[in-house]
Amino acid sequence: MFYRLARCIGRYRAAAVATPLLMVGEAAIECLMPFIIANLINDINAGCEMDKILGNGVILVILALCSMLFGGSAGFTAARASSGFAKNLRRELFARVEDFSFENIDRFSSASLVTRMTTDVTNTQMAFMMIIRGAIRAPLMLIFSIVMGFYMGGPLAGTFVVVIPVLAFGLILIAKKAMPTFRAVFRKYDRLNQSIEENVMAMRTVKGFVRENYEKEKFGAAAEDIRRDFTKAEQIVAWNNPLMQICLYFNMIFIMLVGSKLIVANRGTLIDVGQLSAMLTYGFQILMSLMMLSMIYVMITISAESVRRIGEVLTEVPALADPAEPVTEIPDGSVEFRGVSFKYSAEAEKFALEGINLKIGSGETIGIIGGTGSSKSTLVQLIPRLYDATEGTVLLGGRDVKEYGLEALRGAVSMVLQKNMLFAGTIRENLRWGNENATDEEIEEACRLAQAHDFVMSFPDGYDSMIEQGGTNVSGGQKQRLCIARALLKKPKVLILDDSTSAVDTKTDALIRRGFASYIPETTKIIIAQRISSVEDADRIVVMDGGKISAVGTHEELLRSSVIYREVYEQQTKGGGTDAA
Repeated sequence: MFYRLARCIGRYRAAAVATPLLMVGEAAIECLMPFIIANLINDINAGCEMDKILGNGVILVILALCSMLFGGSAGFTAARASSGFAKNLRRELFARVEDFSFENIDRFSSASLVTRMTTDVTNTQMAFMMIIRGAIRAPLMLIFSIVMGFYMGGPLAGTFVVVIPVLAFGLILIAKKAMPTFRAVFRKYDRLNQSIEENVMAMRTVKGFVRENYEKEKFGAAAEDIRRDFTKAEQIVAWNNPLMQICLYFNMIFIMLVGSKLIVANRGTLIDVGQLSAMLTYGFQILMSLMMLSMIYVMITISAESVRRIGEVLTEVPALADPAEPVTEIPDGSVEFRGVSFKYSAEAEKFALEGINLKIGSGETIGIIGGTGSSKSTLVQLIPRLYDATEGTVLLGGRDVKEYGLEALRGAVSMVLQKNMLFAGTIRENLRWGNENATDEEIEEACRLAQAHDFVMSFPDGYDSMIEQGGTNVSGGQKQRLCIARALLKKPKVLILDDSTSAVDTKTDALIRRGFASYIPETTKIIIAQRISSVEDADRIVVMDGGKISAVGTHEELLRSSVIYREVYEQQTKGGGTDAA
């Protein structure tokens, strides 16, 4: 995992290496300055000339400017390195998620993935910055200050033997007490983001059922839970400051009290005023370094949970991958299921599909009918390898779909879902998802076939009209027709319509299907529908029930041989109740 994260530094490696080197310079200068000040105090006490005072003053000013230069440069390089690291890490996470199959995505909630790419990456970025800056400066300052303190302070340095272990033990104890609470917060962030995501995506449903107050209470409970945990953790960490103050004042009192007595008793022979001044400064630097180390420890421990969560995504192996020598040419749109069974996870007790045997010729139009939960959508998702069959083989163009490269396979199969997605941008930009090189004439032709051209032209800007995120500014039927036009532009070998005309009227539905026959006659068309009228003209109709194929035949054959099909038909044509789904 460390190696994976280190690779994300990339071209910012020079800035990451320069930062600790600059920190070495800053720490050395800051520890050198109290030594020079101590000598200057002793020189003044001895009655030195003004020239010597000015000379030391100039040296101190130069050292202060150098320290500022080193510190400022380190701040710049640390910011550059950490920001670049976070950018590369987010990009790698996003690229990894894009490679996931549905099976992989099912293991993570979308809210959790958002948290990992935002909050967790930010925590890791902060930890990285502290490692290359604070985690170098603080130990160096601690070591330099202790060495200089014993060199300058003589017997006064004994205070460090007491203060350093007490402060170090206290800070580590505080950090360990706070860590479990900090770790628990991240899982609760997932819940908070999930509440936000669900509420925004389902805003119409929330308002339709007047559930705003319920959603506010749910969000408030999640936010309160996080606040409570953070408050608890911060209350523990808050003990850092009083502990630091106690050790700092103890150190000051001890040095001033004992040091003053030693100076008076030995007339400055054992320790002088300059050394006393230096000891106060070094004592403060030692304690501040320990304080910084404790904060770094807390931050790194917090980020360790974030790193673990990021690692889960980066190390997740995509369930689907290209074969060693992928086939890129798909000869035709023929589809065959041979003894196919499927379940969503290895632990599942029941198969979603079982014993599927079905052969579809290239250019054939196949309708699929079945009740809710009969696995109609699951069946067609095996064709473009959104999932892989658990048992049996799915063939396209006479070859096992696992032999094709995923890009070639999915480029040959277009799926239009009932709840297909439109993206923020113009209508033209959305349609070119099907074919990025499509001409304006091809776009218009596809929209005419999908019965979308007339309503598009009714907008003030026509094909340049803006679509809001998710297509919220067009109706359900308009969205479905645009998605069908987008799929037609792809000119696929197989076109799958998964209940994608449910929001259009029967006349428009018939016109769309008629357009398929003229525009893509050689394309295999698989139409999943709830309405018999949407599939009755198909070459064959597949009736599914409980994850199995119940019957296959033409409309007339199924009316005679399939009880399920006949019942659905009678319900829809004679007012016998609701649709099958």
